[in-house]
Parts: sequence; structure tokens; C-alpha cells
Amino acid sequence: MAAIITLTTDFGLADSYVAAMKGVILSINPAARLVDVSHVIKPQNVRQAAFVLSTAYKSFPPGTIHLAVVDPGVGTGRRAVILRTPSADFIAPDNGVLSHIIQPSVTPLESYGEQVKLGPGLEAVTISNPEFWRLPVSPTFHGRDIFAPVAAHLSLGRPLTAFGEAINSLTALPVLRPRQTAEGTISGHIQHIDNFGNLITDIRSSDLPRTGQPITIEVGNRRIHGVSSTYGEGKELQALIGSSDFLEVAWRDGNASVHLNASVGDEVRMRL
Repeated sequence: MAAIITLTTDFGLADSYVAAMKGVILSINPAARLVDVSHVIKPQNVRQAAFVLSTAYKSFPPGTIHLAVVDPGVGTGRRAVILRTPSADFIAPDNGVLSHIIQPSVTPLESYGEQVKLGPGLEAVTISNPEFWRLPVSPTFHGRDIFAPVAAHLSLGRPLTAFGEAINSLTALPVLRPRQTAEGTISGHIQHIDNFGNLITDIRSSDLPRTGQPITIEVGNRRIHGVSSTYGEGKELQALIGSSDFLEVAWRDGNASVHLNASVGDEVRMRL
């Protein structure tokens, strides 16, 4: 079976950057199957890219290679890395874009950009062997000249250690997680706003009560009573469990982020 390589970038669709990366990959491995996750990540928004990647990669077959290039530090001393997990490989700058992939096995972080040790079943290498690069390397386009050719060579079965030295830690961003207050309220946050303006929180379905107790969701000064099953329920503002298994706040036939003037990081409270 031909290798699958996914691409996640902030390059947009108006320029040739994505096509150039694909051209490099196909020049090395013409049989590669390329799948676009997203190329409209907000420029330099590593946190958004980390979340989007985390919600997509589990849908792919084992052995898929996920290439993520949201790289505000391109051309600096930041590392380029390959991360291998039991289900997939990830190629990315070491800037936190793989945070959701590595953090289920580590302690929650308190500050931005910490180095965390890899948990069991994870291994990583630096991308430091120029044998697999496209030369000369542009200091502003490592996506084309380093990450893309490395992804192509990896898809041909090159061993992980051929690309560079083994490392036991990666840079991670604090991943938002809800907490329970003394009063029993669950205090969560908006961790992503999708293209429809839906507010995706860090509260999972498993955080909801199992007893059928009525609950109230609070966002800013607005309250939502109960959790809907679909986007079509309710007149305007509603809460529901989305496809990524997180609690979402949506506005029927509208944009919740605009109506509520909400931003990533804002608090969302769930009260019994």
C-alpha cells in the first residue's frame, strides 16, 4: 500500500507554497498519497495547528505520516523533529505543534514552551542529516527544503535513526484542561473556534454527569440549560458534544464566537 502523508500548514491557498511541498514529496516518492488536513491555520498560530492536528490524525490508518509546518521560528535554532508513536509518525518543528500528541502521557504544563520527556511508546529524532534535505536550503522555507523531502524519504521506509540523533524530550505548550471547583462546578476553557464559529471547549463528554442531572453551561453572561444532541436543536444558543468528543457552544444558523464576542482561552463553566 502506498504511504499516506498528511499536510497541515498555515500557508493558505493563494500561493504556491503547498504545491511546492507536494511537488518535492512526489518527486521522491511518486506513489505517496497526499491528504490535506488544513492550510488555513491562522498565520503562526501553533496552538491552533496543534489542536486541529490532534482531532484529525486518529482517523487515518496506522503508519500514516503527518507533516505539520506552522513554523514562526523557521531559519532560527529551533529543532526539526520526527516523532514516532505506536500509530503514526509526525514531522514538525519542535515548537509545541505536537503538544496534544505527547501530553496524554505527561504531567500538565504550567508555562509556555517547556521541554517534556517522552512517555512510554514514543520515540523521536532530530532532523539533522542533510542527506535527506533539498539543497540549497532556503532559510525561509524549510517546509519545502527539509520537512517535505524528509517525509518522502520516511515514506519509503528509511529507518528513523537515519535522519538524526535520538532525543528523549520535545517542546510542548500547556494544553487547556478543565478543573472542578469546591462547589462542584467544572471550569473549562475555549480551546478552539472552528470555521463555523463554534466554541470548542476542553470539557469532554466524560466530564458530564452520568445520572441525567440537569446542567447549565455558562459562557460570559449567557446561560444554556441542558445539552443538545444536534446543531439543529434550540432556537439560538446551544451546547452539545461535538465530533471531537468535546463540549461545544454553537449558535443555530449563526456564529457563536461573533454573537458572544468569545475568544480562545475564555472560561466556560458547567454547573449541575
